[in-house]
Amino acid sequence: MNEMAERIQSRFPEGFIGAKEFAGDIIVNIRKGQVLDILRFLNQDPDLDFDMMTEIITVDYPEDNERFEVVYQIYSTRKMHRIRVKARVKEDDSSIDSVTGIWKGADFMEREAFDMMGIRFNNHPDLRRILMPEDYDEGYPLRKDFPIKGKGWRHTYDFIPKMG
Repeated sequence: MNEMAERIQSRFPEGFIGAKEFAGDIIVNIRKGQVLDILRFLNQDPDLDFDMMTEIITVDYPEDNERFEVVYQIYSTRKMHRIRVKARVKEDDSSIDSVTGIWKGADFMEREAFDMMGIRFNNHPDLRRILMPEDYDEGYPLRKDFPIKGKGWRHTYDFIPKMG
């Protein structure tokens, strides 16, 4: 196991699920209840020094008990290393702690995950839609059970003017 993953496991044994290395990337799976503590540790530990949140994405596994996966890609600009941290979230409690208190850049990424997938970020300073209209209430467009043509949307060609 990678040294960074071992540090997480030894510091947070109750939150650590597993780790692997793939294509040179370290991927660590953690429990959602420990996400804030573990990511704060990765940011504040001087040997790790993860000072940049590069990406937060969500993945939908509709058949799984823990349907959603929140994936944090973080980077150290001074140490020039990165790590991917994953936490699973159940559909009936699709919330996880916000990391905007650690990285302000997570603000937009968390709002996008909320808007497109319906993940709620606890203690987010301004959790509201960012891509869809504020009054949109027809679901979450990136979930796998969302209709391909959308809910109640006109067919793509219905609003294109006819030529000649």
